[in-house]
Amino acid sequence: MIRKSNKNDIEQIMKIWLEVNIQTHNFIPINYWKSQYDNVKKVLPQADIYVYEKNNKIVGFVGTIENYIAGIFVSSSFQSKGIGRKLLNHIKELKKELSINVYTKNMSAIKFYQKESFIIDSISIDENTKEEQFYMLWK
Repeated sequence: MIRKSNKNDIEQIMKIWLEVNIQTHNFIPINYWKSQYDNVKKVLPQADIYVYEKNNKIVGFVGTIENYIAGIFVSSSFQSKGIGRKLLNHIKELKKELSINVYTKNMSAIKFYQKESFIIDSISIDENTKEEQFYMLWK
């Protein structure tokens, strides 16, 4: 089930955020993600967040700021079960266009978004991590 998040969800959301970033972005030091934790937790309420629940437990979420996808995160034990696609489709129903930055080394995410009709618009360097990233668009 997908629903809008509430303030009681923050701890579960942040646990998934940290777990998935460390697992997926293994080319970025773990300490970077840990150092970003408090800041992300503080700014999280500025995003529109939708959570995916299974048996009353949050197993994934998507966060957007206007038409920008801040991220889609699915707990590792629930990945490859269509949850990320369901979260993305939910956002597609609400927005006419979407954008996201994806690290160029994150091939599985790039393939996922391309399969979902996103195109690579440009490439840049993430100032915080110094990693290359694609700016991808869906219309």
